[in-house]
Parts: sequence; C-alpha cells; structure tokens
Amino acid sequence: MEKFEIEIPLRSVTLKGDIVIPKGATGIVVFSNGNNHSRLGARNSVAAELIQKCNLGTLVFDLLTEEENLVYENKSNIDLLVSRLIETTEWLMLNTAAKSLPIGYFGTNTGAATAMRAAAYFGKIIKAVVSRGGRPDKVFKTLNQISAPTLLIVGGMDIPIISRNKMAFDQLQTVKEMNIIPKATQLFKEPGKLQETTELAINWFKKYFNHKEQLSY
Repeated sequence: MEKFEIEIPLRSVTLKGDIVIPKGATGIVVFSNGNNHSRLGARNSVAAELIQKCNLGTLVFDLLTEEENLVYENKSNIDLLVSRLIETTEWLMLNTAAKSLPIGYFGTNTGAATAMRAAAYFGKIIKAVVSRGGRPDKVFKTLNQISAPTLLIVGGMDIPIISRNKMAFDQLQTVKEMNIIPKATQLFKEPGKLQETTELAINWFKKYFNHKEQLSY
C-alpha cells in the first residue's frame, strides 16, 4: 500500500493530508483530530496502519494550516473545524480513487465533536462514526440529528469524559454503542489499549460500511 502526501484545496486554504487506499478497499475512514493532534502523530499512524491492514482506506489530514495552528483559539473553534471537515469530505467524494467508497469518521478529543456535527450535516452519506476519547457533548444539540451508526469509546479511568459521553449517548437517536475500556486513560497510552480501541473502530466501520441501508431506532 502506498501512502500519498496530498494537498486538499478548499475555498480559503489548502490543507495537508495523507491518503492510503488499499486495492479493493471496502470503505474509507476520515480522521478528525482534536486540538494539538497533528496528522503526523504516533497514535494516528498506529491507528491508520491497523485500519489499512483491514482493507479500509484512510485520510488523515490537518484541519488547520501551520499558521492557523499557532493561534490557540482556532483549535477549539468548532464552527471553523466543522467547515473544514465538510469541505474536505466534499473534496474526497469527488476524488477518483475514493468517490465510490463508503465514508466514515474517526474523531478524537474535540475532533469527535467536529465529526458528529459534520455527520449530521451529511446525513446518510456518512455510514459510520467512531469517537475515541472524544467530546461529543460539545455539540450536544446536534447529536439527535445524526443518522450514522455511532460508537463512543472511552477510557475507564477517564471519569469526567465518561459522564459527558453518557450524556451524549443518551442524546443520540441512531444506532449506537458505548464501550468503556478498563484501566485506560483518555489518550489510551497504556500497553495494548490503542490497538484495542482501533480494533473496535475497525469492526464498527466494516459492519456499517457493508450495510446498504442505515438502521435507526
């Protein structure tokens, strides 16, 4: 599998990203990173490689330019980040190699909130959403508009985030599941935990990428 470093031309800026689409891929996972998480980070690399080995494509990109990333307020500007994810998804849907593939979102930290709101915007176009150590509660009023099956993954030692995810989980009106990973913190740095969470995400994406019709409650 070959990784391509790409530039994603949006209306106001050009973003940097890495895309991998295995031969015969059955879907593509778009990463939505939280504040201070670069596409080049080790956790992104580990998760992306595990996903690729399961015959799924990945698009890992920076929601901000290098200059924008120097301004702290930009990192928590949900409206700005959502607009970037939406534009990037629209670009991906026109990409020759990826336009026929089911799309899912993999969000971390505040990037999960960005993914949730973008998923609500696109409706059934987005086939699955996974939040890992995320803050979906930051877009609480949007959660009941999501139609994509949604998985929330939370570290068992991350007590404040567990309660916030439970609130978000109750607000979701789609197919949903919440997994609390024992003895894990928000970043899942403990041995084996990152791989465990990624395997849960992979199973979720593969399950719902294969569904022709979205299920709902």
